[in-house]
Amino acid sequence: MMRGMFAAISGLKTHQVMLDVTANDIANVNTLGYKSARTTFKDSLTQVQRGASGATANNGGSNASQIGLGTQLGSIDNLMQGGAMQSTGNPLDVAIQGDAFFRITLSGNNDPNAPTVPADAGGHQYTRAGNFTRNQQGFLVTQEGFYVIGADVNGADAPIQIPAGATGVAIGQSGAISFIPPGGGERISPFTLSLATFPNPSGLERESGNRWRSSGSSGNATPGTPDFVKSITTAGAIEMSNVDLAQAFTTMITAQRGFQANSRIISTSDEMLQDLVNLKR
Repeated sequence: MMRGMFAAISGLKTHQVMLDVTANDIANVNTLGYKSARTTFKDSLTQVQRGASGATANNGGSNASQIGLGTQLGSIDNLMQGGAMQSTGNPLDVAIQGDAFFRITLSGNNDPNAPTVPADAGGHQYTRAGNFTRNQQGFLVTQEGFYVIGADVNGADAPIQIPAGATGVAIGQSGAISFIPPGGGERISPFTLSLATFPNPSGLERESGNRWRSSGSSGNATPGTPDFVKSITTAGAIEMSNVDLAQAFTTMITAQRGFQANSRIISTSDEMLQDLVNLKR
């Protein structure tokens, strides 16, 4: 009876985690570039009542007799497939079609007029939320103010700056950023968006603000322009969350029923213990 009760307790804990993950997905159904998650379980300890035996001259052998002692969290998997694209018409909104991520920098040289991109990848993070804007110096930044990393005409990492007074700002499918200079003249394209791919994108670790960071599981980033990393950029659009509400609500019901079933096991074990105590009156 006690084994069953403790097994049910482990079931309550893991189903609660399952519900927590599902609740977070539903809460982020309208978060730009959000990637949903999936919870899996695995069995926990097992108590051997009788070991397995092989065949002998007089006996065909027997299987082991084991009693499971509950469940535990197996994994929380990031589901990295792309979300639906929504057209906005804003030339600074960019969506990625493919597996790449925008590169953003969290640190620089503390000079807002001429920031630099740190060579150390530890200062880089990644996002699929392309709702960019320009700061007062004309640099392309995220809504939290982090610089978007681009490549200059020499292919070197650089913050993307669009001068004040520039007109006709456009971003092509190759990531090229072009505009007409403030004084007029021919259109120029001094920067290209820099993207990154990973050997295992599901291994990225979540940060706040629609950001991700690399980990030992994700592998190192492979930076490059969109055509190099086999992705294309679509300006005037943003990527929505990839949360499937139908699947999320089904998972929520499954978690609720699993929690309810394990609660019933505890109630049943308690009733059996009560009957045992009441044997002697």
